[in-house]
Amino acid sequence: MPSSVWKGYISFGLISVPVRLFAAARYAHVAFHEIHKECGTRVRQQMYCPHDDRVVSRDEIAMGYEVAKDQYILIDPEELKTLQPASSTSMEILQFVKLSEVDPIYFETSYFCVPEEAGARAYALLLRTMEQLKHAAIAKVTMHQRERTIIIRPYEHGLTIHTIYYPDEIHEVKAYGEAATAGLKRQEIALAEQFANELLKPFHPEQFHDEYRTRVLQLVESKRKGRPGPKLENARRVAPVIDLMSALKKSLEGKSKTAGNSKSKRLKKTA
Repeated sequence: MPSSVWKGYISFGLISVPVRLFAAARYAHVAFHEIHKECGTRVRQQMYCPHDDRVVSRDEIAMGYEVAKDQYILIDPEELKTLQPASSTSMEILQFVKLSEVDPIYFETSYFCVPEEAGARAYALLLRTMEQLKHAAIAKVTMHQRERTIIIRPYEHGLTIHTIYYPDEIHEVKAYGEAATAGLKRQEIALAEQFANELLKPFHPEQFHDEYRTRVLQLVESKRKGRPGPKLENARRVAPVIDLMSALKKSLEGKSKTAGNSKSKRLKKTA
């Protein structure tokens, strides 16, 4: 089992549930290292102090908060520990909410919440209650020197925790949300809805994968064996659509042909 990232309690009224948190997902990517081209050796990064003109070791590094340009207040990690709130060891449920009321833009990182043996019964009670009511809970937890607001929700017979962004962490982008919809024609909307319904399918996450990552691994394997890398088809050039009606009709025609070809292939297989 992977190591837990947090250990403490979920506090639900007078009930305390001892739990551990485990990272529910990790970003997967192909990792590259920086290599010296002349000799093929991996280069190392060093911490350099321009004032003393020398490389410094890690035990010489302190934490500093910038109060003005090139002016810092040094903070000892032990001083920060004395400031940790109660949420560093206990997640107290502050309220329950309907999950549908929480916009996905606030979601950040997901964790699996696993009960300790002594808290299994209380954990099961909280889980069953939330499943029956279809509610999620809001609490606070301190992790990685930050107090985070979290959403606790039932998922696959257990409780999953999501840290969420604070409203002031959601960026504002100029011109976002200013798209004019008043000038759209009913026929355009109807055709767009028809095309969207043609693409409507149940969500099966296992059907999706990172094609770029797969191709990069294929390239690495090809080079390892001294073979040329995989060839890719030229990407289709996309341009802004001027005639919406024409584009939507062509999209529906293309979708119908694709569906017909798929159906005929299935019939041949079963014949």
